[in-house]
Amino acid sequence: MTRTIITGGLVITASDELRADVLIEDGRVVAMATAGSQQWTADRVIDASRKYVIPGGVDAHTHMELPFGGTFASDTFETGTRAAAWGGTTTIVDFAVQTPGHSLRQGLDTWYAKADGKCAIDYAFHMIVSDVNEHSLKEMDGLVEEGVSSFKLFMAYPGVFYSDDGQILRAMQRASGNGGLIMMHAENGIAIDVLVEQALARGETDPRHHGEVRKVLLEAEATHRAIQLARVAGSPLYVVHVSAEEAVAELAAARDKGLPVFGETCPQYLFLSTDNLEEPDFQGAKYVCSTPLRPREHQAALWRGLRTNDLQVVSTDHCPFCFRGQKELGRGDFSKIPNGLPGVENRMDLLHQAVLDGHITRRRWIEIACATPARMFGLYPQKGTIAPGSDADIVLYDPHAEQVISAETHHMNVDYSAYEGRRITGRVDTVLSRGELVIDRREYTGHAGHGAFIPRSTCQYL
Repeated sequence: MTRTIITGGLVITASDELRADVLIEDGRVVAMATAGSQQWTADRVIDASRKYVIPGGVDAHTHMELPFGGTFASDTFETGTRAAAWGGTTTIVDFAVQTPGHSLRQGLDTWYAKADGKCAIDYAFHMIVSDVNEHSLKEMDGLVEEGVSSFKLFMAYPGVFYSDDGQILRAMQRASGNGGLIMMHAENGIAIDVLVEQALARGETDPRHHGEVRKVLLEAEATHRAIQLARVAGSPLYVVHVSAEEAVAELAAARDKGLPVFGETCPQYLFLSTDNLEEPDFQGAKYVCSTPLRPREHQAALWRGLRTNDLQVVSTDHCPFCFRGQKELGRGDFSKIPNGLPGVENRMDLLHQAVLDGHITRRRWIEIACATPARMFGLYPQKGTIAPGSDADIVLYDPHAEQVISAETHHMNVDYSAYEGRRITGRVDTVLSRGELVIDRREYTGHAGHGAFIPRSTCQYL
């Protein structure tokens, strides 16, 4: 039995801030007490003076090794989870993919094999359903029982992941009966494909046109349509990577009606904009993702949505492609640029900077990055908080350290940073995963295979 004490820090959860010591035994938090009030003995004492003691981050939207656009996301489960740990994230929920013509089980087993023995931190899976039929609908029930209790559908990417309204309705109806949560990529892909074809015919091939054809109104329309289909099916709905003010308004209107509708946004929409897509010499390709970056004025609505709880979660949609050899596939045709940005290592730091900038409070930082994603996807209180019985996934965070984000110093397996040169205050110092040191005072001490698959219960946020 290994006992660890974390002492002298400010413990911050979604609900409390207190000076407390934390006692860990065999990978779990077993007790908390006012600093110095208990004479505990332990094998290891970690001094957290002048630091925050926070739950490990839960990134509920990552794509390690995702096949897309004729290539693969450049982070493996090994490199991606190591980078996540460096950034203070101790659990990811990645997306297993059903290939059209194949079963959900085949897709899930493929992702089990990719991750098994490779991860530095704990992981779980969502299931992308790209072929809705009677067999895959029945399979959804078994996956919920197995701990894969959320299913992503796409209104975008015809011919790849796209589902039509009838297929979406059927999947929602199934989820309403088995307790699953439907996650939606809400963009009108049929209309977008028309605009892409027209733009290319006009010779508009640069990366900035990616943002121009994937119009705000087509995100808002799809968000509205997804909400109405969920109402018909009696199903909860979680809209991923919300990027636009008009889409936030659709979510807010639904929530004002008391509907079980939820929204996620990502750091790229909070900190980047179409200005980045317009960078010259094809540099804008680095920032191609879907939903796309929006004009800067949308950021205020996203921050407001996070404060009012019309948006509940900040995930990364981490899906990195190197600029050289991967993003470059789209030179001369923006529609061939692999869609995705790196970010799993940056989320906790960027959101701490948002605390300093006055956008959110410290407790809201922990709520949107740790507690709510854990609750939304059936991991709470095992993950997402510091409390007796919880896994000892704990980060010692130095709120005073300054850093400059750069590809030269990050640990993601990608040749650029979306936030290159950005100066921020706050940095991860030490990370424990189930009580084991993964990052020890800015040194990596973890290893592939420590991370375990975590079966999830159904959404605890309803």
